[in-house]
Order: sequence, then C-alpha cells, then structure tokens
Amino acid sequence: MNATMIQFFHWYSEGDGKLWKEAEKEAAYLAKLGITSVWFPPAYKGTNGGYSVGYDAYDLYDLGEFDQKGSIPTKYGTRYDYIKAIKALKRQNIEVIVDIVLGHKAGGDELEKFKAVKVDENNREKIISEVIEIESYTKFTFPGRKKKYSDFEWNFTCFSGVDYAEGMDSHIFKIQSEYGNDWEEMIDDEKGNYDYLMYNDIEHRNPFVREELNSWAKWYFNVTGFDGVRLDALKHISFDFYKEWLTMLRSNSGKNIFAVGEYWAPGQLNLLQKYIEVTEGCMSLFDSSLQNNFHTASNEGSSYDLRRIFDQTLTQADPMHSVSLVDNHDTQPLQDLEAPVQSWFKPIAYALILLRENGYPCVFYPDLYGAQYVDKGRDGNSHEIFLPKVDGIEELLKARKEHAYGTQRDYFEDTNCLGWTREGDDEHSGCAVVLSNKDAYSKPMEMGKQYAGKKFHDLLKRFKEKVIIDENGWGDFPVPAGNVSVWVSE
Repeated sequence: MNATMIQFFHWYSEGDGKLWKEAEKEAAYLAKLGITSVWFPPAYKGTNGGYSVGYDAYDLYDLGEFDQKGSIPTKYGTRYDYIKAIKALKRQNIEVIVDIVLGHKAGGDELEKFKAVKVDENNREKIISEVIEIESYTKFTFPGRKKKYSDFEWNFTCFSGVDYAEGMDSHIFKIQSEYGNDWEEMIDDEKGNYDYLMYNDIEHRNPFVREELNSWAKWYFNVTGFDGVRLDALKHISFDFYKEWLTMLRSNSGKNIFAVGEYWAPGQLNLLQKYIEVTEGCMSLFDSSLQNNFHTASNEGSSYDLRRIFDQTLTQADPMHSVSLVDNHDTQPLQDLEAPVQSWFKPIAYALILLRENGYPCVFYPDLYGAQYVDKGRDGNSHEIFLPKVDGIEELLKARKEHAYGTQRDYFEDTNCLGWTREGDDEHSGCAVVLSNKDAYSKPMEMGKQYAGKKFHDLLKRFKEKVIIDENGWGDFPVPAGNVSVWVSE
C-alpha cells in the first residue's frame, strides 16, 4: 500500500488530555482511509505543563507520569493514555512517528552563575560585550521525577547559550565553556550562525550530553516501540550530532527507524540538498519549498503558472528524501512561519502530493477534521480562525490507497491546467487526475489500451457524466474551474 502520514495535531489542538484518547478512537478510521503512519506532537513535559504544545521541552522522561510544572498529564494526556493510543494504532498496522526536540531545554529548576558574552541578535558571530558573569535557570534536577529512569542533571556546561539572565534585559548570551566559546557549525550563515534558537540551547559537543540523549532515545524506544522520528528545528542543531544519534538509535533498537527532519528553508532547495549531503542521507526532510509553492499558487490564483509548481522542490529533485505537505503547525494562521494554503487550492495541492509517484505525503490534522481557534496576531489583536475540512479529502486519500499505482504519464503543457494518469498495477486499477486554477477544461490523456471501452467516473462527484476510453486507451477528462477531478474505472 502507498505510504501516507498524518500530522495528528496542530498548534491549537484542544488540551485537557484529549488528544491521545482521540487518536485511540480514530485508529480504525485512519487505517480505512489508507493512513500508514501517525506523527504525534512532543509527548514529554514542557515548561508550561498541561498547556505546553511540547516544543518548550522540560523533562524528556516525563510522558505525563510525574507531578511537574503544575500537572501530571501533558496537554495531550497521561503516559498511560499515550501508550494505549500507540497500541491502538499498531493494531491497525499504523506506524507511530514521535516528535524529537533536542535543540533546547526550557523551564530550568535552579539558577546558576557562569561566564558569558552578549552577541548581536542579527549576527550571532558578533560579540558585543566583555566576558561577564550572569545567572540563569540552567540547572535541571527534575525534583518531581526523583531520578527515576535517569539520574542525569543538566547544568550550564550542557548548554551553549541562553536568552535569560537574572536582573538583566533579555538578550542572547553565548556561554563560555570548555566545549568551545563559539557556536556549533551550521551549514548556512543565516544570522551569522543560527545555532541559537530559544531557551537554553543544548551543547551537543559535551560528551555527557550526547551520552544522555543517546540513552534517553533507547529508553523512549523501549517504552513506546515507535517506528519513526520527526526531528525538530534542524537548522539550529549540529548535523554531526543527528548523524551519530540516529546511528545509535537504529543500532540500539535493531530497527531501521524512519527519520524526517524539519529544515525549514522555503525556496532554498540548495540548503535542503546540502543538509541531506552532510548527513549522508540518513534522514528525509519536509519539502518546505513545495509547501511555499502551494502557498504562492493559492494566493496568485489564475496568474500562477501551474507548470512551475514543482520547480525548486525536493520532491522533484530528490523524491527518495522528500516528505511532502500542504500545511503544518508552523505555517497555519497566526504562527511565526505563517504561510497557509488557501482553502480553494487545497484539494489541488493534496491531489499533487497524494496521487503522484514522488514524495511521501503528510496530511495536516485540520485538513481532515477542520479546526477553530482564537489567538493574537502580529497586530496584537485577537483573531478567530476557522480552518474548514478540505473538500473531498477522504476521496483523495482513498484514491491514493486504491488507485495511485503504476506508470505515470504527465500532461503539463498548459499554464492553468495539469493532468496525469496512473496506469495501475496487477492489484489496482489506475486513475486520471485533472486540475485547474482557472477555467473549466477537458484534457485528452492516455490511460492504456487495457482500459479500452471502459467507463470512468469522477470519484469526487464533480461530474455525473462518464468518460469512455477509446480503442487506443485514451480518454477526454474534464475538470471544473479552479478545482480537481479524479477519474477511476467503474
């Protein structure tokens, strides 16, 4: 079966410990749609306890088990609920992909004094102060856990930078330590060096830190039996670290654990390719360039040349390492990397990632279930956001599960109308897909002589009439204006 992932959360997912229980309940439905893997949010305790989305990681060993940061459960539920949800998904042959946040820690338990220098926020290579002594929350003792699972305590030597100093204005401080007074090496010179992102930046050159993160990964695998990892904020973490960490994880688990990394660089395919090269292909990456093309195309409407949709994308350049997506928790409205794809274009975008042969598609939770939330925008005002479920998303998923197989023939000659056919294989009949960002069209395409005389109907029910395949295996497949149609054999 074609592999299909779902990101089973968004930034504003409901709290109160409901998500793990919902995933357990939805497992059979997801399997029926052809979902083969579920990407869960960070499952460990964040600095805001039951309110943390999870990217402000506090205690990696607390999966909703200990009374820490004001709650026992995480936002998504208890450790017990989490394990139950994983088991329910595995019973449906759905793999579990866990979110890994190893770039920073937040919510330290105690203050420590140490030496640091201030750096320029826009050029972190530029030092703008003498060496000074500062005091920051860099000591992590996890009193609520009482050394269960690990007795490792984090201190300032485990971090390369902080953005908080007691009694001082917020700033980025580079910690002076035995592991280096410079930042770790990155593949790009954005902000001089973008090693530092937020909170307490983890120092991956510290061998004790590496050892602890390797042993934690082994523990996490033994507890949950996860099948894959989603690696957060790669742009800010030593590429050497993840090469070693994944090798150790795969060795310790005895499984070829799938890995997809978030290196967010829209329109910069060269950086995605460079990252894959320096990490020797040990992980896939989300295709941020393709997501950005979808965002642009949805805003430009009929003036966008659809023939350019895969230009400068990882899905086109290196499909084996590409995870394609339409939106995620960072691109959704009111988030920092906000670049949502407009509703009218989403069925088109999903057809482009679900029904073609390249890439490993990832569906976003609100696109399958819808979402509604209120938050402050950049203007400081509260905004109510409604994200409707994508029109025809179940049919598109089922088309991937049942028909998107075999030889692909592309018909990309028109500026505003693309089409392709999938011939099918020994077990699956194929499909014909047509999409338009302007007028209604009809596109002649070859399905294959084995379909001669067969009637095709529109799976998305945009048309009542049928398309009959001629003796040479060709059909004339229509599409409504600004929409997509998927044609399958009756």
